[in-house]
Amino acid sequence: MTTPTVDRFLGGITKILREKNGAELQSYLILEPPLPPLYTIIINELRQSFPKKNASALEAKVEKALPADEEGDAGGSWTAFITFLAQYFAFLRDVNIDNLVETHDLLKALLNQSILALSDASMGRVVLSTVISFSRTLARLAIGLDKRPDLVATLTRRESTAGDEDAQERITLVESSANIIREAFKKCLGERSGTSAGLNVEGKPEGRRVGIYLCANICLKLFFHCRKLRSAEQIFSNIYQQSPPLERFPASQRVTFLYYLGRYQFANNHFFRAQLALQSAYNQCHRQCLKQCRSILVYLITSNIVLGRFPSAQLLQRSEAEGFGEKFLPVCQAIRWGDIATFKNLLDLSKPNAQWFLNRRILLQLQNRCEVLVWRSLARKTFLLSGSIGGQSSSGAQLAPTCELKDILVIARLLESQVLRTLNLDTNTRSNAFSKTGLPNGTGDRGVESLKEYVDPDLEGEIETNEPLLPNLQDVEAIAASLIDQDLLHGYISHWHARFVILGAKQKPALQAGFPNVWKTIKSRSSDEVPGWVKEDKSASNRVAKASSGRVINLSGARPAGAIPA
Repeated sequence: MTTPTVDRFLGGITKILREKNGAELQSYLILEPPLPPLYTIIINELRQSFPKKNASALEAKVEKALPADEEGDAGGSWTAFITFLAQYFAFLRDVNIDNLVETHDLLKALLNQSILALSDASMGRVVLSTVISFSRTLARLAIGLDKRPDLVATLTRRESTAGDEDAQERITLVESSANIIREAFKKCLGERSGTSAGLNVEGKPEGRRVGIYLCANICLKLFFHCRKLRSAEQIFSNIYQQSPPLERFPASQRVTFLYYLGRYQFANNHFFRAQLALQSAYNQCHRQCLKQCRSILVYLITSNIVLGRFPSAQLLQRSEAEGFGEKFLPVCQAIRWGDIATFKNLLDLSKPNAQWFLNRRILLQLQNRCEVLVWRSLARKTFLLSGSIGGQSSSGAQLAPTCELKDILVIARLLESQVLRTLNLDTNTRSNAFSKTGLPNGTGDRGVESLKEYVDPDLEGEIETNEPLLPNLQDVEAIAASLIDQDLLHGYISHWHARFVILGAKQKPALQAGFPNVWKTIKSRSSDEVPGWVKEDKSASNRVAKASSGRVINLSGARPAGAIPA
């Protein structure tokens, strides 16, 4: 049976290849429904003339239609394109969109074959747009299937290493899809044509390099979805060694890449690096892209809070920050006042805001990293309430400002007891917050007894209960020493007198000397270099170092060190 529509379609492909028009090829090789009526005719012709068991005839049909003189300069890869085009026809013929698992299998095989066609030195650039389009379709399908575990249970077991008794980790459906797309990323990154810098005379990426960040961003989206940060790290490392500068690529690619780079640094507790990448992404993101700006802002605000910078009222009034004030400002207020009880209460999992933080994977960072700032603020408030500003002694000696660790302990125990919600303070009988017992007056043994660990009635007498884990003087001293080591407090601890002694009060006020600004302290010891972010080199030596990074250099003709030139 004749196939006139398929023949005209192949004629159009031939013309596209002669013109090397990648965008036009992408518009021809479409996958997602609804397909134009022309493709329905093509599918019917394929099913009638080339059934499933006649794959060789279909490939011969494609090979006959494409001109032999268009073979790639490198040789061999043109055969891969013929196979790819035949497989595309087979996909149109066999796909059943009602069976998403089977569709995923067919699409993954088709994408893999298109990546083989991408390897050609001269014609690979033509296929790049099509590869990117197929990759995006596969990514959407994989994420959609991942939300349907009932559909992918069998597929996951088949693609994982679970059948191997020595296997330690399964490969999820999303990760397997990302691994296929990563091969396209490697082809783009490994482009060797053109200049060593990978840029044309206009300063733009040339060849397959234009797809570096397009493929990388799709891979990163999938790796972050399945929480495979180690695989994401390989993407950042490869780009840092071989990619042209990020600013040479379009803004949409820059913003997306910096967003994932910032999230990666955030997940690895490099908060200063994270805020550098996220701040740049936020600044470059178009103001009309509210959803994208909002996603960036979640991690940017959190990174800055950990670094001691709180969001301004002007920022929280922006459209993309709607509702953020209700989430972040109470936490910032608790940090500012050193209120450990309110801080822990706000981030308790039973609270709605904590669930919101958890869903965005920022809860643990707020709980663990910001508690350090709460203790610093607590020490600062205690110094304002009961600290000694120094001066001269009766003998004329200059005394340094000090803060009693016992005073910090009393307030800390009071606040920690409030967290447990079982200590009922009698405000009428409490006369002095800084009592020698370390607990507020009027509580006595009865208050401590009420703080003992809860034991289920069925297990009473079977396990040994402990006293409540309230801080003691040693805990407070250890915390103060840690704050000093992190440069968040400036001074030293007098262990004998149980005091924090402030240094530098002669040059500046005691409060500024003993409690330096958190943001300025962290910034002064941090670098602006963010691994994974390729910036324009500022000097010739840096350009040479970057150009040679990760490449083989032939030293067979080099003179020995110290040899005199002939």
